[in-house]
Amino acid sequence: MATEILMPALSPTMTEGKLARWVKKEGDAVTSGDVLAEIETDKATMEVEAIEEGILGRILIAEGTEGVAVNTPIAILVEEGEAVPAEGATKSAASTAVASPNTPAAAPQAAVSAPAAPAPVAAAKTATGARIIASPLARRIARQKGLDLATVKGSGPNGRIVKRDVDNVQRSAPKAEVANSAAQAPASGGSRLVPHTTMRKVIARRLTESKANVPHFYVSIDVELDALMALRAQLNALAEGEGDEGVKLSVNDMLIKASAVALKKVPTVNAYFTEEGMLLHEDADISIAVSLDDGLITPIVRKADSKSLREISQEAKSLISRARAGKLKPEEFQGGTFSISNMGMYGVKDFAAIVNPPQAAILAIAAGRKQPVVSGNEIKIATVMTVTLSVDHRAVDGATAAQWLNAFRTAVQSPLSLVL
Repeated sequence: MATEILMPALSPTMTEGKLARWVKKEGDAVTSGDVLAEIETDKATMEVEAIEEGILGRILIAEGTEGVAVNTPIAILVEEGEAVPAEGATKSAASTAVASPNTPAAAPQAAVSAPAAPAPVAAAKTATGARIIASPLARRIARQKGLDLATVKGSGPNGRIVKRDVDNVQRSAPKAEVANSAAQAPASGGSRLVPHTTMRKVIARRLTESKANVPHFYVSIDVELDALMALRAQLNALAEGEGDEGVKLSVNDMLIKASAVALKKVPTVNAYFTEEGMLLHEDADISIAVSLDDGLITPIVRKADSKSLREISQEAKSLISRARAGKLKPEEFQGGTFSISNMGMYGVKDFAAIVNPPQAAILAIAAGRKQPVVSGNEIKIATVMTVTLSVDHRAVDGATAAQWLNAFRTAVQSPLSLVL
């Protein structure tokens, strides 16, 4: 009996996603474990696998469709030789698709029930008095989306409007909206409209909410890097001498550890602000900002305070690689107790980052530059970087932020604390 394949929930917080691409086509044979489609969430593109065998009888949601709600039927799976139902499935079933082993398992999905007998025809009239024949499901979807059924051509028996007809109209709507937006844009020979990805929309919404609702303040400090870079060179030479060239520490690896050490010394920064009270965290779970082609993502090095530099380096490299390949699991980028954003590789002198709620702070790391500094009564040349701590003032006061920055500077300028 035919079953509906539902839009899976690829994370506990996912409510909708973009059906980026169909891997299987209508009429293709499907076996358990086959990749059916690629689903784009706000953070990654994930493969969805089938858990039942059959034939992909009909695709209900076209690839490229955005805002597909979890549990929405996206396709119909039928048995070999079975006719494809005119609309919907006649078998009550949960989703026949799950996230692939490289992605988190889908959240439990509600069963989809359909009537055993064909639904009665619902009829109405157009403004000219002509009868509109449409299924109850098509009528309900049209009402929810504000569509005029008089403008929809039915493909069912006797011109009856069925679900797929309404879906086809819905799928064409985004293109019309894009065209309208482009028409309203200022005329320019070199201008073109690039539609927002799901990730870009979520980034825009969350950053706007953060700046609007979180009272930010910023504290900056200069940190000398020479001792840390000398230790890094020694550790990398030691690893190379032992034949372990796969582990090569970066400055960023050591700054992750230094941030974790500072959080243990000033634990009130390792917090979330809630209306009921301050949620203080035992572990230093460091979110690291990673730039992607269409946005950014913050994979998390968990318990960085209790990990060695080698462990942090290996974990960070793996997270960054999989982040750029869109292969992170939700638990690898959701959560975190503190964030760092490093733009030193771009030669940035200094900058301030936006707090990533519900975290209380984020550290912006600029480039190290050689410059003269005063040491006692002498002037010397040192490699100095400026770091800026952006803080949620509801959770952290100015003096506390300054204490944290001093603890961070001490850890960087006396880097043996990072390996002991």
